[in-house]
Amino acid sequence: MNVMEAIQKRQSIRAYKDTPVPEDKLNRILEAARLAPSASNRQSWKFIVVRDASLRTELGKAANGQRFVGEAPVIIAAVATEPKGIMSCGVPRYAVDLAIAIEHMVLAAVDEGLGTCWIGAFSQERVKELLQIPADYQVVTILPLGYAVPGESGKFRKKIDEIVCYDTYS
Repeated sequence: MNVMEAIQKRQSIRAYKDTPVPEDKLNRILEAARLAPSASNRQSWKFIVVRDASLRTELGKAANGQRFVGEAPVIIAAVATEPKGIMSCGVPRYAVDLAIAIEHMVLAAVDEGLGTCWIGAFSQERVKELLQIPADYQVVTILPLGYAVPGESGKFRKKIDEIVCYDTYS
């Protein structure tokens, strides 16, 4: 599969089969994150792979009660280990670095025939408590991962001329 195919096939999956994710597929997805670029090549991140069923259930509760999160056979928590860094443009470095790494994982998951869903609705404090993450670190997302339950699919996207300007903002 080429990159554009993976981008076109990617969708937010909110229903997962209970089929385990094979270790080789998981390792390739984690390798995609490892290879992602980061500011000054700091790689100031950790990825916590959660397979324990009871811990996944608790993470689903911490994700504002989104049960599907805990039903995925794997959850990957993306953690910023240097959340105070700000780029000269004023944007937090960790948010950009981890967004790139996470999207690398998402596209690799599509290539592996797996589904994911970026989760931003969760209790930072509860996730840190459950996963024993140091208080001064920042969880950017928890990413459920697994085989999608077949169902309705599709995604709305604006037309290109609604989101692209040339030379100046218009």
